[in-house]
Amino acid sequence: MSIKIPAAIINCQNFINGEFIKGDGEKIQVISPYNGKPIGEFFSTTQSVVESAINDAQVAQRAWAEVPMKERTKVMFNFRNILLRDIDEMAHLKSSESGKNFDEGKAGLMKGVEVLEYAIALQNMDLGGRVEVSRGVSCEYRREPVGVVANITPFNFPAMVPMWTIPIALTLGNAYIWKPSEKTPLTSMKIAAALKEAGLPNGLFQVLQGTKDTVEAIIDHEAVKAIGFVGSTKIAKAVYDRGTNLGKRVLALGGAKNHIVLLPDANPEMAGVGISDSFTGCAGQRCMAASVLLVVGDPKDTEKHIEKIIARASSLKLGTDMGAIITKAQVKFLREAITKAEATGAKVILDGRKSIAPSGMEEGNWIGPTILDNVLPGSEAATVELFGPIISIIRCRDISEAMKIENSVSYGNACSVFTSNGALAEKVIRMASTGMVGVNVGVPVPREPFSFGGVNASKFGHGDITGQHSLDFWSNIKKVTVKWEKQNDNNWMS
Repeated sequence: MSIKIPAAIINCQNFINGEFIKGDGEKIQVISPYNGKPIGEFFSTTQSVVESAINDAQVAQRAWAEVPMKERTKVMFNFRNILLRDIDEMAHLKSSESGKNFDEGKAGLMKGVEVLEYAIALQNMDLGGRVEVSRGVSCEYRREPVGVVANITPFNFPAMVPMWTIPIALTLGNAYIWKPSEKTPLTSMKIAAALKEAGLPNGLFQVLQGTKDTVEAIIDHEAVKAIGFVGSTKIAKAVYDRGTNLGKRVLALGGAKNHIVLLPDANPEMAGVGISDSFTGCAGQRCMAASVLLVVGDPKDTEKHIEKIIARASSLKLGTDMGAIITKAQVKFLREAITKAEATGAKVILDGRKSIAPSGMEEGNWIGPTILDNVLPGSEAATVELFGPIISIIRCRDISEAMKIENSVSYGNACSVFTSNGALAEKVIRMASTGMVGVNVGVPVPREPFSFGGVNASKFGHGDITGQHSLDFWSNIKKVTVKWEKQNDNNWMS
């Protein structure tokens, strides 16, 4: 399905206390990657408005914390139904501003709905526990909200990444401050409107449009107790350092350089499709995209796999099968990265620089799937996150060499292996220096309640941002010890 790009410029606004309000700072345009034309605009949020919005959220949160979880989840259930009702409209909007194709836009929303369904199920999970620890003495724990929390989200998933955190944080009783990417703010208005229609009390969900100054004002506000972030490693570390220096809990997810280990015994059909779709999906603009292919073994045993990958990737049509790159500057960076790889000895066996832009969208940001062969370990193509539809092939003698290369990269988001041998797959699982591993899966994103998160330079902070391992980040644990009667025996507890 072709993307429906907004015909008129959308006036994107803040969402504060249940109302859409124009910002009071610098005017910023939103450019569609598909045609290079403005589709929206907003005014950045100044510090005084940030402070006022967060103060209001703090007041609203105190009342929300007193609402039983079962009642909170009723709002989330309404929210789910509204998102499903409007999913096609939202998929078109989020794709037109982020560069995704329609199916990818819809899939991202469905992953967000999956997290929402997990949040709805929290009311039926064990969120506390009580044990008689000594005669007449009991201990229990209670999960309580943190208070006001904030999330700063990237351009590449305008709905999915915020939906990793919105449902869980609100269901646990927090108020939520959201700063969307300035490149993709339009989707945030749809999500805010859906929460309002669902019956969420005013002030609990505040959307503040802006850039770096807005982010810093949110982090610095005394009432903000926890901060989530997804973006590049450089900015993730800056957010982590700023927040933790102020004594706040921060979970900041950074970049990635994900590896796929391809063994000769892999199923050619599974490997060809899985590897191609991993590096071309979302035009390579996702932190789970494969960017290095570690081909193990004699070329005569592995070329059949490479041929399948090339055939799949080269069949993709720009604008329908694969979307656009977020900015013209990023296209320039990707083209230069390919040229640098060639200069250092890599062979371009599929050249996306030669791809033709879709008819009528020649002013958009386009580059096709690119496969670099004979890439040297340690080179830029092998170590730098390029964030585009480019995969670098490194030839390896054996698994040990492949995993040594995988372990040498500073990131730690994901690693996959394609093989028919369970023992070899287990070896890669054990040796991978990543938070997420896939076997015959090109994009090993865990499904709820299994949580999302990497290690090393792909994550700053503790825990994960979704699933069961996110609950302790978005809540506090209160421990209660109770004794009602004096006991006749004498032990240390009684």
